[in-house]
Amino acid sequence: MIFVNYWVSVLFRVIPLMMMALCLGFGIYVWTAADDPANFVAGRVVTFLGAICLCLFCTAATIIRQLIGRFNETDRILYPVLGYAAAIGTAAYGISLFLGASSAGESPDYVAGHVVFGLGLISGCVATVATASTKFSLIPQNSQLPEPEGDREPPETAFSPTTALVLCLIPVVLAIVAWAFAITNLVLGTTPARFTVGHVVAGLALICTALIGLVVSIVRQIQDTYRPRHRIIWPWLVIAAGTIAFVWGIVLLAWNGPDYYRTPGFVMVGLGLVCFSILSKVGLLALVWRRTFELANRVPLLPVVTALTCLFLAAFVFQAAVDDESVFIAARVLVGLGAICFSLYSIVSILESGTSSGD
Repeated sequence: MIFVNYWVSVLFRVIPLMMMALCLGFGIYVWTAADDPANFVAGRVVTFLGAICLCLFCTAATIIRQLIGRFNETDRILYPVLGYAAAIGTAAYGISLFLGASSAGESPDYVAGHVVFGLGLISGCVATVATASTKFSLIPQNSQLPEPEGDREPPETAFSPTTALVLCLIPVVLAIVAWAFAITNLVLGTTPARFTVGHVVAGLALICTALIGLVVSIVRQIQDTYRPRHRIIWPWLVIAAGTIAFVWGIVLLAWNGPDYYRTPGFVMVGLGLVCFSILSKVGLLALVWRRTFELANRVPLLPVVTALTCLFLAAFVFQAAVDDESVFIAARVLVGLGAICFSLYSIVSILESGTSSGD
């Protein structure tokens, strides 16, 4: 299957790189703008959101180079390794921050460290999406086959059963780790820092949970084990994760609590929007599997809407931060989350081209 326009394929690879540059540039600017705890936390979080954009680029490049017939063994190794290297580096830096915190549960190092560690876990999930996508070309081929009445052997060029199982388990394990850190901090939440970490890392865990649906959908379609029930299970898992994060954030904002409730509240709303961006990918895979979906080319609008929502919300929160310093961090982080959503737009557009155009 060939991409209709080569230069469009280049654009879709450039988008996540541009969003990575935005996160790095804006994050470092905030990081170095002032010697203040809020700048310390916001700067590091936004900077390392760029690692997720890099992993999304690896996914985009992996799929596109198959669609334009230029995928080779170097690509098969390079992009997964680059993605996992970014994930490991991000998680390691986060660990070094919170382990080196001068006062556990109170210092900005503790907050920034846990959140950056969580971003590393999400990057690991996205790197797994890139790894699973190394055999993406089998998805449109398998989609042309009739639905089997019973079990059918995977194609010879698909993943081995062990590899497929490992790929599906990686995001599950990473999500469990994120939930463990979130629950621990929520249980021990006797300080504003622990409260913030507990809620925000729970939102990051919800994104990891949503990415389970994406990885499993890709692997099952490659293995030709994607059945009608999976069209319901995996999209609804992502819908549930996004709804929980979004409502969780609204509750925190509506709750008549201390000022430090606001930052995790706004961030949770943004993380919910990221989950809904992921839904566009999982939903599209479900909608076009062995059938024609007339509005498939409209699905990429969902991450555009979520990206704009993040950025407009960030504009309002920036203004609120003029009089309320408690939302300083949230305003900056929402900009980075908007960049993630827009990066996901390029992936969804690629999926739409690769899975729908060849019907």
